[in-house]
Amino acid sequence: MKEHGGYGQFCPVAMASEILCSRWTALVIRELLMGTTRFNDLRRGVPRMSPALLSKRLKELERAGVVRPVPNARGLTEYHLTPAGEDLRPIVLGIGTWGQRWVESELSLRNLDPSLLMWDMRRNLNPKPLPPRRCTIQFLYPELPQAKQNYWLVVDGGTVDLCGIDPGFDVDLLVTSSVKSMTAIWMGLTGVRREVEAGHLEFDGDPNIASAMQQWLGLSTFASEQRKVS
Repeated sequence: MKEHGGYGQFCPVAMASEILCSRWTALVIRELLMGTTRFNDLRRGVPRMSPALLSKRLKELERAGVVRPVPNARGLTEYHLTPAGEDLRPIVLGIGTWGQRWVESELSLRNLDPSLLMWDMRRNLNPKPLPPRRCTIQFLYPELPQAKQNYWLVVDGGTVDLCGIDPGFDVDLLVTSSVKSMTAIWMGLTGVRREVEAGHLEFDGDPNIASAMQQWLGLSTFASEQRKVS
């Protein structure tokens, strides 16, 4: 558990930190709290974490009684939080709330990751404002290398899938934006209308889906928090 030795203190803060404060651990717990249970999906939530390190952290959390592996109906392992793990929800969300309130916005917008952005948008997307049929929404980020410019959100029957290659469906709406502008919208630092008016966001396709984007777009869990710094 202790990569560099323990703190050597009986203080509960020190003991909890030995479990929770190793690199990537809080982000793995964040993903589990958001409902992710499969290893490959956890990897998509922490895309810069190596598979070997993710496996190591999950084993550490299992030994600490925070996570338990559970075979699903197909015999594949899923990772579920124990009651001790669920008890971390207000702590992890509290860290996120603090970051949203106090970390300077331009600093946070330097850490741009389109794959993580789209994964979170998929997770939080609200299908209700969309037509009651399969909808395909393509996102184009022109500043990225060509192979990484396009993502597709496919909404069908309340299920939302994220594709990194063309799924072959007719596109209902093409959204063209920079990664920075879309991340700022997702974090609640700006809004869809403001980015459109500034020329940072363009639509091509169904005008009804485009006009409802602020309603169906999946925003960060912390987007509603009022910032304390400019």
